[in-house]
Amino acid sequence: MTITQLQYVLAVAEHQNFTLAAQKSFVTQPTLSMQVQKLEDELDVRIFDRGKKPIGITQVGEKIIAQAKNIVNEAERIKDIVDQDKGFIGGDFTLGIIPTIMPTLLPMFLKTFIKRYPKVNLIIKEQGTETMIQNIQEGHLDAAIAATPLETAFIKERPLYYEPFVGYVPPSHRLNDRKKIDPADLEINDILLLQDGHCFRDGVINLCKVPKNIKDDHFQLQSGSFETLVNLSDEGMGMTLLPFLNTLGLDGDKNKNLRHFNDPSPAREVSLIYHKNELKIQIIEAMHEVISGVVRGAIAFQDVKIISPLNRS
Repeated sequence: MTITQLQYVLAVAEHQNFTLAAQKSFVTQPTLSMQVQKLEDELDVRIFDRGKKPIGITQVGEKIIAQAKNIVNEAERIKDIVDQDKGFIGGDFTLGIIPTIMPTLLPMFLKTFIKRYPKVNLIIKEQGTETMIQNIQEGHLDAAIAATPLETAFIKERPLYYEPFVGYVPPSHRLNDRKKIDPADLEINDILLLQDGHCFRDGVINLCKVPKNIKDDHFQLQSGSFETLVNLSDEGMGMTLLPFLNTLGLDGDKNKNLRHFNDPSPAREVSLIYHKNELKIQIIEAMHEVISGVVRGAIAFQDVKIISPLNRS
């Protein structure tokens, strides 16, 4: 039994196809099939039911796969221990970022991180929160950036910053004459929201203290774009709320429509999340330091403060 054989088994279990598993493992299909078969012969069991399409997993195979994940993770931890001892920060690192954070945060830190840690091969994927959690559990992501808390048993959360909500209130709106606004001023029926599935939408709904099954009698908006919400607001369709970083790119005319909240401002917690096994922790720590520092520096000249988080265990 070898680590490579277990990695091939995990690949087949994930893709339920030997050819695709071989492609993802960067080996030929006969090589992968032979190694899986060799392991099955050694154990004198069948891990996969090849008579099914897609390939099925036998009852004992489910238990073997679960243990194989543990073994492969622990084997990777040995390399982590050596890298940490040598002070080496490098290698492949796959990072997920939720859609409402990716467009604003990524340009702020990516160049700095790459310059500071050139030996890290950073692979970035835009994904929803639930998908990222699953991919962290299955080992497809090393870490992710998401709105927290998530309260997921196997996930560790390291807050990066707390990002205030900002109102975008067009001239025709009833709140436009206010210099600052309060949550009590908000009426959910005239707030444009992102489509279902976005955590920022849920945050706005919670702020307004209304049920989540909201229906608009006039139109249904299915957009994940804050730019779309701003443009619709300009057309008199209502106001909207934006994360603070999304307001930094607005032009002068649109800036006139921004309304900050009175203190304490409602905000979302943005965290670096990763598996509690803490694989590649040296890269995670480096990324946390870079992102926290860059965000604080980028908004230092702003009147609105993005709160620096306390460390949470």
